[in-house]
Amino acid sequence: MTAYVVRRLLLNLVVIWLVASFVFFAMRVLPGDFAAQQVSNAFFAGSGGSTTPEAQLQEARKRLGTDAPIPVQYGRFFADILRGDFGKSYQTGEPAIAITRDALPYSLQLGIMSLLIGVVAALPMGLISAIRQDSLTDDGLRAVSILGLAAPSFFTATLGTLAVLRWNLWEIDVVSHPGVWDNPLASLKLFIIPALAGGLASGAVLMRLLRSQLLDVLRQDYVRTAWAKGLSERVIVVRHVLRNGLLPVVTVGGFLVGSLFSGNVILEQMFNIPGMGQRLLQAIVIRDVPVAQTMTLVIATGLVMINLAVDLTYTLIDPRITLKGASS
Repeated sequence: MTAYVVRRLLLNLVVIWLVASFVFFAMRVLPGDFAAQQVSNAFFAGSGGSTTPEAQLQEARKRLGTDAPIPVQYGRFFADILRGDFGKSYQTGEPAIAITRDALPYSLQLGIMSLLIGVVAALPMGLISAIRQDSLTDDGLRAVSILGLAAPSFFTATLGTLAVLRWNLWEIDVVSHPGVWDNPLASLKLFIIPALAGGLASGAVLMRLLRSQLLDVLRQDYVRTAWAKGLSERVIVVRHVLRNGLLPVVTVGGFLVGSLFSGNVILEQMFNIPGMGQRLLQAIVIRDVPVAQTMTLVIATGLVMINLAVDLTYTLIDPRITLKGASS
């Protein structure tokens, strides 16, 4: 096990390096840069001074360190990362890692709430739908899952917001955007709608996959043997069927976890939640390179570690699975 984990961690370092390199070059391929935007804004505001815009642009790029050749910038970028220096925001001058640290809890809260809602909805619905195959209950649950797949999360969130506002159910504080660590009740009122929208969408995927996997397991010979022995339905489903049908669900669930934590850009924008998605989008728009690079590195690190955790979970679900190269 130790050898496998070490090898995967080394592989993850390579993946993170590739992602960091891609983001580095992508940010410099995009048209325009932060210095050009600042000089342009100063020129139209009439505060550019007596020097020419070209001279101001060169001075701004020199101050930001973006005037050096790309290979030199690339070397500085990774040398700084190895020293733990992720740079400072072009816009605010704050350390990029500090901005990322402030945004991360909001994304974690939204992602965890969405994940819990998705799993809590998917597991019983998929299980009941498989056990009661082709019944009215199965038809109804499948219709709900199809609706969850078809409706975009932002559309569901919009309907939920309109319902809350129409009947004045509670106040949605999109101005102070409280976190659960500041004001749990106000935070729940802010996050519950986007969490439901994201959780129901991911839960629909898990529900349909779980149903199909459980139906395959229910047709296996050892399940028929268990029924013939007179075991109770609860014992058969929980001990034999559900456990053996979870592996593909865990695999897809790992990808969904990554998408929840890194792909809630639209929901964060809609509810003015200052999470990773919103801050990353803003950084890309204004070409705030240090912030964009730092947040991408954090997201990439989280995703590869989630994938490693999913692989390790296989051995807990099914002891027959061994990890290739594991020493124990």
